[in-house]
Amino acid sequence: MRIWHRLHTWSSLICTAFLLLLCLTGLPLIFHDEIDALIDAAPVRSVVAKAGEALPVDLDHIVADVAARYPGERVQFVIWSDDGPDLLKVNLAPPAGVKRGNRLVAVDEHSGAVLGAAWSQRDWRRGNFMTFLLALHTDLLMGTAGSLVFCAVGLLFVIALVSGVVIYGRFMRKLEFGTVRHERGRRIRWLDLHNLLGIATLCWALVVGATGILNTLDTMLFGYWQKTELAELIKPYRDLPPVEHPASVARATEVARKAVPGRTPSFVAYPGSFFSSRYHYTVFMRGETPLTSRVLAPVLVDARTLQVSAVGELPWYLVALEASRPLHFGDYGGLPFKALWAMLDLMTIVVLAGGLYLWFARRRAERRRGRQLSSASNRDRGVDIEGRS
Repeated sequence: MRIWHRLHTWSSLICTAFLLLLCLTGLPLIFHDEIDALIDAAPVRSVVAKAGEALPVDLDHIVADVAARYPGERVQFVIWSDDGPDLLKVNLAPPAGVKRGNRLVAVDEHSGAVLGAAWSQRDWRRGNFMTFLLALHTDLLMGTAGSLVFCAVGLLFVIALVSGVVIYGRFMRKLEFGTVRHERGRRIRWLDLHNLLGIATLCWALVVGATGILNTLDTMLFGYWQKTELAELIKPYRDLPPVEHPASVARATEVARKAVPGRTPSFVAYPGSFFSSRYHYTVFMRGETPLTSRVLAPVLVDARTLQVSAVGELPWYLVALEASRPLHFGDYGGLPFKALWAMLDLMTIVVLAGGLYLWFARRRAERRRGRQLSSASNRDRGVDIEGRS
């Protein structure tokens, strides 16, 4: 049992500061949709709303207009944004030799109006306060290195939870479930509260910890998929020359819609971009429900002939990754579910703070006991010397 105690103590201590940061930044992120709507989403939504019931502007016209505004930059992706019902984002790569990140441009799909610069959720330098919080929560503003740190923290957190359950089972043999001994000292009360809240939030903590670990690996998982399954899809077309002037992206998306009925485009990767080959559009199609909207089906459309070359499915690990994202922040069940997530987050903060208090209190008690034993030993030694003299 001593090994389990040490495992729980040290795995908890190493990751507690990081976990407190994650809980504190995660709390407002649970309500990120509602907060974003208050901060700065309203102007974009109001512009989009003016289009009313008008038919969308031709996608080719939108892309051509954006490309003309930024000569020399290459269109990489067209994204149907979650920030508004009729909002598109066009991703452009800088000219060759220019060292900077890609540009994102927001466009109203119905009017074709360019709404201005946009940014990815991870571009915290140009985003709002919630973008900064998300980057801090995701990778400590350190990119891949920060994600790997949080991956290690997540693994330690799971170890702390499992060892805590083992200790709790042994500890509660002599007590009824939920007992908080108010008549005892402060440290005992905190110990009982720590144990009670810890076991009450156990399942939630395991879910959030496991989904958090999975989310830290997203870049590596997508990179692995690109080198394996996606490479296998485009293998028959490897020797074809690259497409310099791809055909209509609007028609490519319509071809993809017909190939995968019941789904709508999530984003289109242009030929030569990260998620495509040099000679295909890859149209990622999503479902209509909260769960299936996260499960994307890649459709490879020949950028010359606009014929479907292949229809794939994301592998299980990417399906798990995409399904875990809303679960991590409680996005599946609307506001009541988010409120539950926030309450469990607050309870976890109390558990973490209580664990720190218990460790420091125990250290103080051990030092006090050591001084008392040392004083008693010195007194006994003095009495012994006097007796001999």
